Amino acid sequence: MKKTRGSLAMLDITKKFAAGIGAVAAALGCLIATGPSAVADGKWCNNSVCIETYDSGTYLGRVEVSVINTNQPNRISARVWTTNGWSADTKVEDVAKFRTYRDQAYPQRHFPAGTRLCAEGFRGGSSVGLPCVTLTD
Repeated sequence: MKKTRGSLAMLDITKKFAAGIGAVAAALGCLIATGPSAVADGKWCNNSVCIETYDSGTYLGRVEVSVINTNQPNRISARVWTTNGWSADTKVEDVAKFRTYRDQAYPQRHFPAGTRLCAEGFRGGSSVGLPCVTLTD
């Protein structure tokens, strides 16, 4: 099959477009690679349960646990713990339908880097989520 000037021009445009997309992707990759590292404060969720920390590094002053309720009233509670032995049970609360349960635990201490912080939420006595996060310096 003989290539015409039109098909050669289209091939040239396609190559330039692909090269431009590649350059943008490479630049974006460099930007992401040099961005700030993750910090320990944040929010992590699993199914209907979230844990939120407000401190950075390996210090935990306050941990908030939230459990999303369903379309019926439920008795909700949670347990928060670390892999190095600290734990706390949150209050038990009867929650109306479509409400979110929230409570706090207050470790107020430093933990070794690599310690896992977990929270398990219970709705009507059944586990409904178990988010965990690793504490880093």
